[in-house]
Amino acid sequence: MAAKYILNYFIVLWELTADMAPYLLLGFLFAGLLKVFLPQNLMNRYLGKSSFKSVVNASLLGIPLPLCSCGVLPAGISLYKNGASKGSSVSFLISTPQTGVDSILVTWSMLGLPFAVVRPIAALFTGVIGGVMTNKLEKEKKASKDEQEDFKAVKPRPSLKAILDYAFVEMMADIAKWLVIGLLIAALISVLIPDNFFQDFQMSGLLGMLIILVASIPLYICATSSVPIAAVLLMKGLSPGALLVFLMAGPATNAATMTVVGQNLGRKTLFIYLAALVIGSLAFGLVIDYFLPGNWFLPVLDMMGGHQHGFLPSWLTYGSAVILILLLINSFILQYREKMKSKKREESAPQFSIDIPAMVIGVEGMTCEHCKAKVENGLRSQDNITNAIADTESNTVKLYGASISTDKIEKVIQELGYVFKGKQP
Repeated sequence: MAAKYILNYFIVLWELTADMAPYLLLGFLFAGLLKVFLPQNLMNRYLGKSSFKSVVNASLLGIPLPLCSCGVLPAGISLYKNGASKGSSVSFLISTPQTGVDSILVTWSMLGLPFAVVRPIAALFTGVIGGVMTNKLEKEKKASKDEQEDFKAVKPRPSLKAILDYAFVEMMADIAKWLVIGLLIAALISVLIPDNFFQDFQMSGLLGMLIILVASIPLYICATSSVPIAAVLLMKGLSPGALLVFLMAGPATNAATMTVVGQNLGRKTLFIYLAALVIGSLAFGLVIDYFLPGNWFLPVLDMMGGHQHGFLPSWLTYGSAVILILLLINSFILQYREKMKSKKREESAPQFSIDIPAMVIGVEGMTCEHCKAKVENGLRSQDNITNAIADTESNTVKLYGASISTDKIEKVIQELGYVFKGKQP
């Protein structure tokens, strides 16, 4: 019996991977194109005013960008530091992690076209509501010109290498861990949880939405990696409305996001941010369950038989799955090498010196190796810092150098999109 479950588990895992692989690879490629060719000053030009138009522009800009709640933090804080209004920044932070070209394509593949259409519409609605509420209820405090000058981002030169590097190296590093975790959980749910589980326990409708909402808000869930979990939950009887709540609230919120938003934009703005997401997700969930045709949101996957649509040839589906797996393996190898390099730097760093004092600071919001590398590189670029070693488990960074200014360090950490927690004992 155990062998049968194990065999079924790996069959389901392979089918889930094959189903999303072609769309995910295409989404990564689009992400690279957006990153390289989207004009850097476009955001500042259209998002700077505390107006309804700027809020809408922010949501429209954020929806296709393939940034999860981990990667959207530095981008959103960058917008604010570069002169975008607070309402526009909140709109961007709400709408961007819910969708992206990669997650929309994967949603179409695994959940069907209606879900793929509703997701960006819901992201646009919640982003606009959050931005408008922020402009109405929160006092605007613009970043200074000096802060804006210090925060100018370097745009990569348009080239095929730049596109592929961002698409299949940098972005892959952002979501590789969570994508694998999402697939593993989805396959496990498919094998262990009986069909119609949520219906049998009467966990559909508004009750199911509230349960999913409470469970999703504090957790880190990537917009793309949440799709296979959502597909399996739909097959097990979770209502389409509750499923949409999961797809909206999960990627857009987590403990790190809430901490960074509260620290950089204020507690009142954080409350507006969460209120817009809660109200918007429940509203759209109720609309789907009670006002839209139920046959629009039927499961489109057969866990033991593959994709029911079948409009992609099997060679493309399974070939893409192999390529995706190889890219994931490559990402983990690169991250492991970076971790080993960081460890060697830490071992070779001076532990104590009269001329080069060491300092340990607290930094919240680092959730992956990519975050760790971003913080380390950002701090090492400072004149007075010879080395920086971050630890994502303890949320600390060891600094080595001379005459280190905590005020300057705090500014750098905030500009990177993380929370500075001061010196640590």
